[in-house]
Amino acid sequence: MQIFRWIHARGVVDPALMTDLPAALRAKLAEDGLTEQLTVSFERAAADRTRKLLVRMTDGAEVETVLIPRLPAKKGELPSPVPPESMDDLEDADAASAPDDDDDDERGDGGKTKALPVTQCISTQVGCAMGCSFCASGVAGLKRHMTPAEIVSQVLVGRSRLEGDEQLRNVVFMGMGEPLHNYEATARALRLLTHPDGISLSSRRVTVSTSGLVPEIARLGEDFGGKVALAISLHAPDDDTRSRLMPINRKYPLRELMAALRAYPLPPRRRITIEYTLVSEHNDSVAEARAVATLLRGLPVKINLIPMNPVEASTLRSPSWERVLAFQRTLCDAGYSCFIRRRRGDDVSAACGQLALAGEKPKVRVYRGPGAKAGT
Repeated sequence: MQIFRWIHARGVVDPALMTDLPAALRAKLAEDGLTEQLTVSFERAAADRTRKLLVRMTDGAEVETVLIPRLPAKKGELPSPVPPESMDDLEDADAASAPDDDDDDERGDGGKTKALPVTQCISTQVGCAMGCSFCASGVAGLKRHMTPAEIVSQVLVGRSRLEGDEQLRNVVFMGMGEPLHNYEATARALRLLTHPDGISLSSRRVTVSTSGLVPEIARLGEDFGGKVALAISLHAPDDDTRSRLMPINRKYPLRELMAALRAYPLPPRRRITIEYTLVSEHNDSVAEARAVATLLRGLPVKINLIPMNPVEASTLRSPSWERVLAFQRTLCDAGYSCFIRRRRGDDVSAACGQLALAGEKPKVRVYRGPGAKAGT
C-alpha cells in the first residue's frame, strides 16, 4: 500500500524518492522496473490552454490524451468562429462530465482563490474498432487494447503537467478507443482512479463514454451501481442513419440501446449524458431534433450537441450555426437540458473526434448519404 500511495496519490514513480521504503526494496524496485511508465513524445498547447499530449508506452505504441481547463465564457474569446451574441447557448467542453450539482473547489488564500478545474480526456485503446464515420480515432483500425496501468498512467502524466492554478477535477474516458470494448482494463482503471488511497477521484467525476455496447452498459451498471457517470454517443435518432454513421448500431440497434439506458441504475439527481455530433445535411434537421426528443422521452438525460470538428480522413462537415441553434431550440422546447459543446483545442487537433494515431495516413472515407455505403 505504501508503494501504491507513492505512485497514485503523490505521483512519484522513482523508487529512489520513496523515502519511507527500505533501501534494499528501493534498489530492487529500480532494478525490476516499478511501473509501466509513459513518456511524452510531444505536447501541443492550444490558444485556449487546452493541451494535447502524445504519450508513448513501453512497446512504442502511442495514444493521445488531452487536458482541458474549464475557462469562463467571455465574449469574443472563443477559439472557434461562433457569434458572440450566442455565447449564452454554449457550455464548456467538460460539460459531459460535470455533475448536475457541480461547484468549483476552493483553494488557498483562505478560500478566496478558486482553482481552475481541469478535465482530462483519456484513451483506452491504441486505435479503435468501431469505425464511426465522423471520428479520426478509428480510421486506422484497432491496434491493441491498453492495460489498466497504461490507462491510469495517462492521468499521472497529465497531473504532473498541470499549471499552478489548475486542479484535476474530472476524468472522461472519451479519448482514443471504445472503453467498453476493453471492459476489464477500463473497469480496473476506474477502481484505481477512485481508490481512496490513490488519485481518489469521486466516482461522480469520472465519465465513461460508449458508442453503445449494450451488454457492457449493463455490466458497468452492475459492477459500479450507476455511480460512474455514463455518456452515450447517439448521433442519430433512427437506425438507418445511425448504422451509416456508427456501424455498431447494426449489432445493437436503438431499441436495445434505449432499453439498456432505461435499465441503467442511477443515483438520485444523476443523469445520463447524450452526445450528439451534428453533421451537415445528415442528422442536423429540426425533424431529426424532434425525433431525438421522442426517442429519449422519459429518460433522465442531458444532451450535448457537438458541431462536427474537422477530420482529415472524412468528407463530413459541420452544419451552419443557424442549424445548430435550431436543433438546440427544438430540444429545449421539448423540455430537455441541451448544451452546445464549445470547441476546445481544435487548433491543435485535440477537439472531440480529432484524436488519431500518430504517423497514420488513412484513406479518406466518403459518406454518401442515405441509401449508400461509406467508402474510400
